[in-house]
Amino acid sequence: MYRIRDSKREVFLVHPGGPFWKNKDFGYWSIPKGETHDGEGLLVTAVREFEEETNFKSTEPFFPLGSAKYPNKIVHAWAFQGDFDPANLVSNTCEIDWPPHSGKRMTIPEVDRGEYFTIEQAKQKIYPYQMPILEAFEKLA
Repeated sequence: MYRIRDSKREVFLVHPGGPFWKNKDFGYWSIPKGETHDGEGLLVTAVREFEEETNFKSTEPFFPLGSAKYPNKIVHAWAFQGDFDPANLVSNTCEIDWPPHSGKRMTIPEVDRGEYFTIEQAKQKIYPYQMPILEAFEKLA
């Protein structure tokens, strides 16, 4: 999601939830994303995952931004314009072992917060492997 403030485009990124990510900042923010369900199209997945991770609804039109490859997955992305208040973000939850390998289960939000960033700020915050998506967004007219 992006918005325009003071004639500048700002992108909305989310920070992963849970104790492991708590004090990590630069290079750890992400676009809202997730895995496809059987038979689900990539754009349908993107729309669903955005809402699950933020509790905000995305709106058309959607602008394709291509994909970014990570060692164990490929992330496909689209941009849309919106201006939701990050203070109202509510994420879905998941369970993790915490401490790792302890057998103790902990429920955490998939994302603990979201924030708008200028392109320059986002380049500092986003996971490095998602940089091609941010660069594709930057090229949108």
